[in-house]
Amino acid sequence: MKKFLKWVGYVLLAILIIANAIIFFTGRFYIYKAVANTYLKGRTGVSIDEYAIFSNRIVKTGNPQPWPVSKNYNKKSIYPRYLAEFSRYQTEAYVIIKNDSLCFEQYWDGYSDTSHTNSFSMAKSIVSILAGIAIQEGKIKSIDEHVSDFIPSFKYGMDSLLTIKDLLTMSSGMDFVESYSSPFAYPAEAYYGTNLLENTLRYKVVKQPGKEFFYQSGNSFLLGYIISVATGEKLSDYAAEKLWQPLGAEHPAFWSLDHEGGLEKAYCCFNSNARDFARLGQLYLDSGKWGGKQLAPQNYVLQSMKPALDEHYGYNWWILNCDGHNVPYCRGILGQYIFVIPDKNMVVVRLGKKRGQVENNVPSDALTYLRAAFEMN
Repeated sequence: MKKFLKWVGYVLLAILIIANAIIFFTGRFYIYKAVANTYLKGRTGVSIDEYAIFSNRIVKTGNPQPWPVSKNYNKKSIYPRYLAEFSRYQTEAYVIIKNDSLCFEQYWDGYSDTSHTNSFSMAKSIVSILAGIAIQEGKIKSIDEHVSDFIPSFKYGMDSLLTIKDLLTMSSGMDFVESYSSPFAYPAEAYYGTNLLENTLRYKVVKQPGKEFFYQSGNSFLLGYIISVATGEKLSDYAAEKLWQPLGAEHPAFWSLDHEGGLEKAYCCFNSNARDFARLGQLYLDSGKWGGKQLAPQNYVLQSMKPALDEHYGYNWWILNCDGHNVPYCRGILGQYIFVIPDKNMVVVRLGKKRGQVENNVPSDALTYLRAAFEMN
């Protein structure tokens, strides 16, 4: 047994030396931060609460506009047959907006209406909204404008074919590796790394853009960066001025950066609470209008929520059908959702720590949260 344990020790030491050598010679030092904040904390992946391990830029509020409270507020409860699924996937917040008013909310495990948690890829939909606003303002000419107009390195070869629309519809044809298990793939380096722009610009267009749907986080980072270039503003500041403040958000949001004073992780990492996230759904439920003002262009908003190249995806908005209801929605990897249900004049937000299996591009747990809301309303 002593010899065996000694042999195991040598093997582990060898693995450790080799792993460190790979990290050193490839320059992937972000892996140390990844390991420190996952395996050394007893997890195998990211957490909804870890925005504090990154530098963040504040998305400032203006004059808060609390949600009107429905006369039926919290008079009904989530039906017991759904609660097991809510618990199984560690739901932390569930909010229903019906007829422009707060109809229902419930929180678990110490979370509340003021808790900040990560939106993960729901941020892609936020970036899409900001792109529409930049187009409305003339900062971006149209969705057909070329990426090379904003990023000079895209002027050559197949890169020169890439347009804003290709980024919005996840059809860039770029060679990003969208793996969530490999520490060497784009998502891990983008999340834990410290030079997001340099990392992203290493990738190239290798297929004809606009032809094939392939979900890639790098597309949304590029779009966010383009918005900053086009407007001359930091992405968080533009989001505050054109979105968060006009929507009357009650709490500042935090957008995680690649390093102190750096760039927003535009594909991810917009940290807020369920009530304020619901405002984004209400904005799209009302075709881009809030308080009588058209914040985002109506035609763009409506087109965003229709299938583009894939039947389940528009302009950085997902689309599903639940029991005959057409539902455009924002979606994050751990079960972050903002559902827009036009035929019920309703918005549903669910935040949590896990999600169900994705089948035919629809997470199974998403249907549970929708059906629970339908039966309550």
